[in-house]
Amino acid sequence: MKTEAPVSTTAKTTVPFPAPAKTAVRDSGYAATDEPVHILPHMAPITIVLGALAVILFVTVVVLGTKLGARNTTIVQNQNRADQREAATMQLQTQLDEAKAGAAKLQTQLNEAKAGAVELASRRDEAKAGAADLQVQLDKARAISNGFQSQMEDAKVASIRQQGEAEKAKAQTAVMQGQLDAAKADAARLQTQLDESRANADALQVKLDKNEIELAQLKKTRAKN
Repeated sequence: MKTEAPVSTTAKTTVPFPAPAKTAVRDSGYAATDEPVHILPHMAPITIVLGALAVILFVTVVVLGTKLGARNTTIVQNQNRADQREAATMQLQTQLDEAKAGAAKLQTQLNEAKAGAVELASRRDEAKAGAADLQVQLDKARAISNGFQSQMEDAKVASIRQQGEAEKAKAQTAVMQGQLDAAKADAARLQTQLDESRANADALQVKLDKNEIELAQLKKTRAKN
């Protein structure tokens, strides 16, 4: 907006200076004295009003221009802040997606670990059940072996008492000895199977403990995420 500068029109008037006044002075005749004349410029009222309006208009334009510049600066700053917030939001969204993917991966690992733990626990229970069954069979074999041992001792006593039946007692003793050896072999075999079953059960227990530790670590990692 163009502002018109106030036009001041100063009327230049030429006023003739009055002649020096002559005053009577004792013993000196006439003395001339010059009196200064103050001349005020003659300005029309409309010129003063227009000048004042021009000044007011100029000040208004300057103020409006300043406010407009400040507003434009504020708009630019707000736009920059909005862009920065949008960039930060996109970065946070990316981090959130990565965290979700990591959580899903950890959840999958956790589910696999739980399934492995369940399977190991089942195998451990089966191994314990097999070991218990083998223990029962071993106890039965030992009882049979002890019975054979007792019968063999009785046979020996009978062979001593009855010399006439010595050969029969020897034969019975040999048979019982064979049965005893077979029973001992069965007992040794069952003992070996029991030891193997216990070793398998211990190995499965170690795997189960390791799996439970990994499961706990996965849970902690998931809780931190």
